[in-house]
Amino acid sequence: MEDGTITLIGATTENPSFALNAALLSRARVLVFKALDGQAIERLLERAETHEGRALPLDAAARASLIRMSDGDGRAALTLAEEAWRAAKQGESFDADTLQDILQRRAPVYDKDRDGHYNLISALHKSVRGSDPDASLYWFCRMLDGGEDPRYLARRIVRMAVEDIGLADPNALVHARAATEAYEQQGSPEGELALANAVIYLACAPKSNAAYVAYAAAMRAAKANGSLPPPKHILNAPTKLMKQEGYGKGYAYDHDAPEAFSGQNYFPDTMERQSFYRPTERGAEARIKARLDEWERLRREREE
Repeated sequence: MEDGTITLIGATTENPSFALNAALLSRARVLVFKALDGQAIERLLERAETHEGRALPLDAAARASLIRMSDGDGRAALTLAEEAWRAAKQGESFDADTLQDILQRRAPVYDKDRDGHYNLISALHKSVRGSDPDASLYWFCRMLDGGEDPRYLARRIVRMAVEDIGLADPNALVHARAATEAYEQQGSPEGELALANAVIYLACAPKSNAAYVAYAAAMRAAKANGSLPPPKHILNAPTKLMKQEGYGKGYAYDHDAPEAFSGQNYFPDTMERQSFYRPTERGAEARIKARLDEWERLRREREE
């Protein structure tokens, strides 16, 4: 390909970023074919009418409906037009509802294991994260309409609850899990309404990724610091030898401390105290933040 020995021309419905070898892709020019807009589909229909020498048997609303049903696919638009002509009797004209009954509907473009799947779930997740219940519900319904497994959506809804809402609204996970259980109990199509309720709830909930960030930071610290043992004062000492070794010595029982807070160190002796979790000022996390700030004040007082 580099010296021109081979000229490669190909067409695919796959995303070339994933489907083609990186070395091959770097030597190719990628041309992206996009869906036709409504005006382009209309021009195709006009050309078809000129070729056939007759108008489509559709009123204005039905014509607009046919254009929508073609879903940006010119070939599909012409196929639907042929079906409309075939179904019409002499002088007959269809309205939108009649056309819907005749044509049923064309399945939307949605590959459950390819680009369509990942694009729509990204749209749903980011709409929930962006606190837009209307857009969230739209993308949720688009995926259901495309044949997505509701159980996949239920799993993703649970992920949204823990990743993007977290402790700003602890009930978010409860709602997500309850919706999942309701779907399993009710089945389809009634169970989808429970999932829709969860989508709306999550979109309207206060947002925080503080727990998500804290988990990632704590995991990095755990990997970076190796096998550091806990400080001896928080270890149990069930044997005499362990007591002699200092296990449990100096442990402060927090329930006996003022305000049930001793302020002791619970990190390894050779590791400085870390701050992983930084709650936001939103939702329930505002109360958590106030509590942690107070404990930090008491800790500093008792260290002096």
